[in-house]
Amino acid sequence: MLIRPFTPHDIESTLELNNANVPELNELDAPEVARLSELAACALVAEVDGRFAGFCWVIAPGQPYGSLNYRWFSERYDTFVYLDRIAVHPEFRRYGIGRAFYSELVQQSAPKWPVLLCEVNIRPMNEGSLRFHHSIGFREVGQHDTDEGRKTVSLLELSLASST
Repeated sequence: MLIRPFTPHDIESTLELNNANVPELNELDAPEVARLSELAACALVAEVDGRFAGFCWVIAPGQPYGSLNYRWFSERYDTFVYLDRIAVHPEFRRYGIGRAFYSELVQQSAPKWPVLLCEVNIRPMNEGSLRFHHSIGFREVGQHDTDEGRKTVSLLELSLASST
């Protein structure tokens, strides 16, 4: 497995994987994938045997991003990095890619940011993701409804202070 920086070459594969994971992730188009990856403080791709296996990106505070979850965190935290999205291709789940992404994100983020923030759907329930995030040390700091009340998310925080 290789974790590497996102490149423009990854837009199509990212778009396909992202949109295959709705409702866990909201649907995007190619221009928005490009914009968000450029806006990101860190954007990563996983490869397994040279094949695209997943992606993730985090966004720092003060960015022009309209996400309700990002806004919720921005109203409550001055300094943070926000995991906007992470997805692993079903063929490569259970390869440790999620943990590898988080390890790299923590390594890159801990020197600059005190916390890594994200959310996980609890309506519809994404039990596997919630269990995974709790297992690596995230704790819930709130909940709110999104998508015009069709979703509820658990808002999560991982302290990076102990990671430096």
